[in-house]
Amino acid sequence: MTITGPYQAYVYAYPHKTAYRPLTPRPALRQVWSAEPSDALFLYMHVPFCEMRCGFCNLFTRTGAPEELTGAYLDALDRQATAVLEALGDRASFATAAFGGGTPTYFTAAELERLCGIAGRFAGFGDIPLGVETSPATATTDRLAVLAEHGTTRVSIGVQSFIDAEARAAVRPQKRAEVEAALDRIRAVGFPTLNIDLIYGIDGQTPATWLHSLDAALKWRPEELYLYPLYVRPLTGLGRRPQEWDDQRLALYRLGRDHLLSEGYEQVSMRMFRLPDRSAGGTEYCCQTDGMVGLGCGARSYTSGLHYSFEYAVEQRHVRSIIDDYVREEDFTTARVGFELDEREQRRRHLLQSLLQASGLDRGSYRSRFGSDPCADFATDLKPFDDLGWLETTETTLKLTPEGLAHSDAIGPGLFSERVRELMASYQAR
Repeated sequence: MTITGPYQAYVYAYPHKTAYRPLTPRPALRQVWSAEPSDALFLYMHVPFCEMRCGFCNLFTRTGAPEELTGAYLDALDRQATAVLEALGDRASFATAAFGGGTPTYFTAAELERLCGIAGRFAGFGDIPLGVETSPATATTDRLAVLAEHGTTRVSIGVQSFIDAEARAAVRPQKRAEVEAALDRIRAVGFPTLNIDLIYGIDGQTPATWLHSLDAALKWRPEELYLYPLYVRPLTGLGRRPQEWDDQRLALYRLGRDHLLSEGYEQVSMRMFRLPDRSAGGTEYCCQTDGMVGLGCGARSYTSGLHYSFEYAVEQRHVRSIIDDYVREEDFTTARVGFELDEREQRRRHLLQSLLQASGLDRGSYRSRFGSDPCADFATDLKPFDDLGWLETTETTLKLTPEGLAHSDAIGPGLFSERVRELMASYQAR
């Protein structure tokens, strides 16, 4: 395998949605979940609306949704919740929850109240950790108050840069004063965890301006920070970049990593940094083994053998069409589009979801689950990275070295199965 650069793709889930295909016949959700462990599920509710579309964004979202559409979307979420609850039965228990998007706080305070009411139909909601994504323009006091009243433990805000010119270059036209006012409001409400997202690799960004944004974020001493490399993807608002851009991003990553480590943060993954020894925000959920129940037209659901969702798109006309179909839907009792994981793919997913974390893969947990050793199961796949010195293997763990962690966006895609590669390659972006 030839490694062509450190930035191939962000692997936040395996397989990617572009490997999903229509399921024929469509399996009933009751059948899909009937034999699944359901004592520590993740409830995810997707809100596909934003006040603007950033130039780097390839998320499933649309802008300018009128009140009639947001109301109809909540109606559809409620219908979907009814179908999912019937499929899960009384045995389902949830360990964590999140509202994502899009921007969930695009909803008004009253609409957020209703969203929380729908989530409250699921057992345990209100007593488990809840994370919510927001933006500077929509993190208003009335919205934040609703979220706090319903037990939100983590608020994540996409800042990207504290320098106005860099925000404009990323097609994120916001003012620093607006960002800082939003952060003040979030801190004033008192959520246990504040996460700030920043981006490196923006046009015109330098090591000095990158450090400036990092230090500006640190004034709020956020419990978490995510440092994202800028990606330019098909059908998004930014154009192509030259190859030397890889070197720039890698240098800025190392600078940001070292700066946060020197400020007392610990590294959780290539992107995530957090303050250590915090009691807030803990969860019993394990992404390698526990299922996820997704509601909304951009949400995915995970069982051990099937990942499923609705259709996926990036281009606005297709996104709008899918949302329009979703709000008219009356039957949510089946899985529509997805990917079936055989045991080999389940092993590969466990490897990927573990190895891309700084703590690495627990070989004992893997053996207990699959009856074999990951180093033997994936010897051929892992060898190129081992030869580069990016892997550290002990009797108990398999993990990335600091340089390996820096190359997570090459290692992740490099571990995809041939089947997933073929499906992703044949997917027609729309």
